[in-house]
Amino acid sequence: MTDPIVRGTICIDQLEVGMMRSLTKEITDRDIELFAEVSTDCNPVHLDDDFAKGTMFKGWIAHGMLSAGLISAVIGEQLPGHGTIYLGQSLKFRAPVRPGDVVTAEVTVASIDPVKRRVTLETRCRVGDTVVIEGEAQVLAPACKS
Repeated sequence: MTDPIVRGTICIDQLEVGMMRSLTKEITDRDIELFAEVSTDCNPVHLDDDFAKGTMFKGWIAHGMLSAGLISAVIGEQLPGHGTIYLGQSLKFRAPVRPGDVVTAEVTVASIDPVKRRVTLETRCRVGDTVVIEGEAQVLAPACKS
């Protein structure tokens, strides 16, 4: 399940500190299986229930980068949106995401360098009130076409 979002572009001269966009998605077993297939990360903590039950997580967890990918979706589709180029991303994984969890990825403009078109974004993923990922991204925002 994904929120209906407005896709497109917010050009560098339209960005403001404090602007925020988000999307919400339920993480399914199939999402985890597909991410494992695409990434080739088949760690059994993500795919083998018996193995995962013996870990500190006591069951399957999603790949951290699967949830982090939702941050990328917000940046590439909404804020700043189409034409944005990722320059860097820091991530701190605070809590696991499990199949059936509903993850909300949030991106907030923290600072803008309009001359270089560089934008720093605060990034976060939550499951309910629990922050599961937090970090910061640096991007090159698109210029408006004349």
